[in-house]
Amino acid sequence: MSKKLIITEKPSVAMEFAKALKITTKRKDGYLESENWIITWCVGHLVTMSYPEKYDEKLKFWRLDTLPFIPEEWKYEIIPAVQKQFNIVQSLLKREDVEEIYNAGDSGREGEYIQRLVFMMAKPNPKAKMKRVWIDSQTEEEILRGIRQAKDLSEYDSLSDSAYLRAKEDYLIGINFSRLLSIIYGRRLAKSINEEKASISVGRVMTCVLGMVVLREREIRNFVKTKYYKIIGEFGKEDSKFKAEWKVSKDSSFFESPKLYNETGFKKEQDAIDFIKSLIGKEAIISELKKSKQKENAPLLFNLAEIQNECTKRFKIKPDETLDIIQNLYEKKLVTYPRTDARVLSTAVSKEITKNLNGLAKNFKDEEVQSCIKKMVDEKYSTNLAKTKYVNDSKITDHYAIIPTGQGFENYNSLPELQKEIYKVIVKRFLAIFYPPAEYRKIQVTVSIKQDEEGKKQESFNASIRVCENKGFLEILKPQEKKKDKKENEQEEENNIEVLKNLKKGQKIEVQNFETKEAETSPPSRYNSGSLILAMENAGKLIEEEELREQIKGAGIGTSATRGEIIKKLEKIKYIEINSKTQIVTPTNKGEKIYDIVKSSMPDMLNPKLTASWEKGLDMVAKQEIKPEEFMEKLQKYINSKFDKLVIKM
Repeated sequence: MSKKLIITEKPSVAMEFAKALKITTKRKDGYLESENWIITWCVGHLVTMSYPEKYDEKLKFWRLDTLPFIPEEWKYEIIPAVQKQFNIVQSLLKREDVEEIYNAGDSGREGEYIQRLVFMMAKPNPKAKMKRVWIDSQTEEEILRGIRQAKDLSEYDSLSDSAYLRAKEDYLIGINFSRLLSIIYGRRLAKSINEEKASISVGRVMTCVLGMVVLREREIRNFVKTKYYKIIGEFGKEDSKFKAEWKVSKDSSFFESPKLYNETGFKKEQDAIDFIKSLIGKEAIISELKKSKQKENAPLLFNLAEIQNECTKRFKIKPDETLDIIQNLYEKKLVTYPRTDARVLSTAVSKEITKNLNGLAKNFKDEEVQSCIKKMVDEKYSTNLAKTKYVNDSKITDHYAIIPTGQGFENYNSLPELQKEIYKVIVKRFLAIFYPPAEYRKIQVTVSIKQDEEGKKQESFNASIRVCENKGFLEILKPQEKKKDKKENEQEEENNIEVLKNLKKGQKIEVQNFETKEAETSPPSRYNSGSLILAMENAGKLIEEEELREQIKGAGIGTSATRGEIIKKLEKIKYIEINSKTQIVTPTNKGEKIYDIVKSSMPDMLNPKLTASWEKGLDMVAKQEIKPEEFMEKLQKYINSKFDKLVIKM
């Protein structure tokens, strides 16, 4: 009898597929088998690229005359630690009774690569049809849909091409430039860090991220605080006064004056004091009064970078820890696919979103969440997302945003507390998109003081206040602030708005007092491990040339699947340090020395422009906009031209 074979990325996922297909037979050594189905699994990567010495024993030694190393035919090998599982998978792939093979690897570029390497090395039964299962969650209905709608494997060939090229690019850049720079600068580096010998590790993405961290640290180190002096005016009657801040305008006697540090402050305190003296006794008038209502919608949903940043801020954990947790929530059927760059939903998913909501309402026994859902029902909040900013098919590549499935609650109680908290963060962000916008009342006031009788010169003081009148989504996504501060702020805002709302344009107003307020410039903040992930995702914004910035829009450095691992590797090789309590990232002395070497030898490796443009190229291969050969040709030219320049420098 003919059989269908499914290969998943790991055993736990295979068990979910078995449950969905109602396979209850006893687990065999490395696979499950029923009357119609066989389910087996990888354990992550089973196959890897061979090191240069497998091509030629001489290449084990780092020598200039063997570089650059660019194989004509690539070699791969089975990872020894997982040889047994590879043999099991290979034997199943070759079985004559297998008529259909389902690639059910992780639904992304890296998942595709893991499985394609296995197929390449195992050489499956050529008579079997090869299919691809592509799913967004581990729920039973999604698994069955994925199997039912599995497409021919060839439809994912361009994604596979992109995956192979990504691996080759990282391999070639890493091996060639790590060896070359170590040969040229290794001794100098060892001497500068007081070590007997030192090698230099270079990576397409890793080196660029190191550059971001070092540059930020040097900006902070070289930053010189500058003091300047603001002018604050106090206006109104004794029992109803308000404060407003001076800002230079075109009508000001100090417009474009060298005495100003910026548009709100003087360089010298004495100049600020003299300015105040010039205002005393002069008439003040309300020259502008704007009253408006503002609405603010809930933020977009989480993609991986956003949830990693959020978890670093809230729980002080590293991005790779966040990914591990959300991957576990995904495998426990609680959330959708985690390795996504999208922050919106697809039109198709939005039409069935009530399933997710109903699942949460019936099964998630959390008082706060149940209260939020009850309010949604009582107030009849719309679940029709179709025309909102939360649904946009054009902003989704492989997967939509991370949301709760509304299922998997049989696994919830056994989760560690931190995982429960992170799940709740995802649930609350999801529920917030159904809530109405927060509504604010805003009043902006400009007080003008004439400096001459004709009124040609006058000084402007500005005050504005914004008070929340309807919390809307903020009932779920409460801003994090101390209760004491919150009460005081709300009381002060209410008092101020009462004063400002009673003013009228053209009204003369009493001047109670003027004072100087010392201010100073602030250095940029250090990255924490979460904000560094966001900076990597948005690296295209760091590119100065507008045309190129637009061209690589959406291509950050690395991918959602790899960014956390890159930061982890930089820490492991001691190029950066991450404070375990604050998650603040700083470069090590060694990391800074490596940065200086790369900057003097091949500075474009530190530039997000190069890294993001390579990522864009891989994306173009996946979308069949360019051929794999074209990408590879450009990569080889880049490596050869760099070598020519660097070897000449020696």
